[in-house]
Amino acid sequence: MEIYEERTVDIQQLERRLKCKVSLYEQSLTNLGSCTIAMIKAGEQRYLVAVGSGPIFDELDGEAEDECKVCPLSHENRLVLNTYLPYTHPVANTTKRPSIGLGDRLGEATPGHIWALEGTSVFPIFAQQSIRELNFTDRTFKDVIDAASYAVFQEGYTYGFGADGDHLKKSEEIKQALEDGATMITLDSSEQIDPTIQNLDEGQLQARYEALDREIRELYEGLYAEQEFPVGTSTLKLDLPTLKRDILTYHKALDFIQIIYEQHILPSEHPIDFEISIDETDTPTDPKSHLFIAKELKRRHVLISTLAPRFVGEFQKGIDYIGDTAEFERQLVLHAAIAKQYRYRLSIHSGSDKFSIFPILAKTIKGSFHVKTAGTNWLEAVRLVAEKEPSLYRKMHSHALKRFGDAKAFYHVTTDIEKIKNLDTMKDEDLPSYLDDDNARQLLHITYGYLLEDEDETGKKLFKDAFFSLLSREEEHYKQLLDTHISKHLFLLGFKK
Repeated sequence: MEIYEERTVDIQQLERRLKCKVSLYEQSLTNLGSCTIAMIKAGEQRYLVAVGSGPIFDELDGEAEDECKVCPLSHENRLVLNTYLPYTHPVANTTKRPSIGLGDRLGEATPGHIWALEGTSVFPIFAQQSIRELNFTDRTFKDVIDAASYAVFQEGYTYGFGADGDHLKKSEEIKQALEDGATMITLDSSEQIDPTIQNLDEGQLQARYEALDREIRELYEGLYAEQEFPVGTSTLKLDLPTLKRDILTYHKALDFIQIIYEQHILPSEHPIDFEISIDETDTPTDPKSHLFIAKELKRRHVLISTLAPRFVGEFQKGIDYIGDTAEFERQLVLHAAIAKQYRYRLSIHSGSDKFSIFPILAKTIKGSFHVKTAGTNWLEAVRLVAEKEPSLYRKMHSHALKRFGDAKAFYHVTTDIEKIKNLDTMKDEDLPSYLDDDNARQLLHITYGYLLEDEDETGKKLFKDAFFSLLSREEEHYKQLLDTHISKHLFLLGFKK
């Protein structure tokens, strides 16, 4: 048996070579035969370092000197890392563990998310981005997976993570996400859902219904009209008036879901978590509508992992639930029973900071479910700015106010700008309190794309460079902020003791 000499990363040698302070991420130190690899930080940049010899040393792209190769965190090097350390590659949640989407818009939040997950069995979706978010942050889905994979290696996290192509609406988007390495697809079928149907009077409804092909009407009526179906300890009757509305509202979406499943999910060589999103509408999903959709998916042999209804109440970005929690719980019981009966898990979208309903979810859903968060890690980064660099925060806050009108075109929020305290009256030490105010949180939440990407007249980013430089210098503090905030989510959801 061949015995290899254990090698070390010589920090002093690297400092001389790179001409800056170098630190080692201890949890990343990994011996692979005759080669040792690790993650280092040199100044404000991170690198892979390979010491020794062997296949991985040869395959990593970088500058070699004295059996020590310093490698950039490139996409190509991430693929090499995936080959030799499979835990750095995203996978599907095949064991249906309780899961949480932790979309990292910045590519910097995953280490803090990993800290928060300690002591849990939660399956994290570290790489989670929508097309809208990618456009706002000038990233690709490959960039998102690269950042998550390197963070997993950096922190020595070996328990598995997923990559979600979030709220995708087009076949070509799904194809690209899967080619880039997505292990979860969240299909947003909102463009095939007719939101006008729920508000029609009986005469209008009947006219629209009779305009449908006769064969479609007869098929659905024969399967479901006026029939009663057991759901948990209850019984739901698909009465004909309700069924007509659901057929008109959802039949095109169901056809679309089936096409996407058969074209992209079913042929995949690797397991894919397939999520159906029907939450991007103004009208809550009635449990009867959910039952109709569940039965149709089963009839069409479409196997899904999770489904996100549009729950009653308001699930606005970055703030707590708005609505009647008792009614939410009453309907959740039925939604959870339907999901359990048809063997998929419920997914709660815009789940960031919905602290008042988290205990209800934990109590009501007997088993595993998925909660999708996203912008909350960005807001904790802004909190860091407010704490550590008040002058930068003031500039960002002022710009967010200017851009709020543009951002509202993309998000449903009820932000009252007039209720946000005047920036000129706030002392530096009080700036972090903006992150505890619902109106200010939403202001800062939905303007993130403009704060990161807007430029001055010379083409220089207004805040991006200074913002990421601060995150690099204060990475430990950012991890602590994320640990505290996400741990609160996990605890109230019943995922963490």
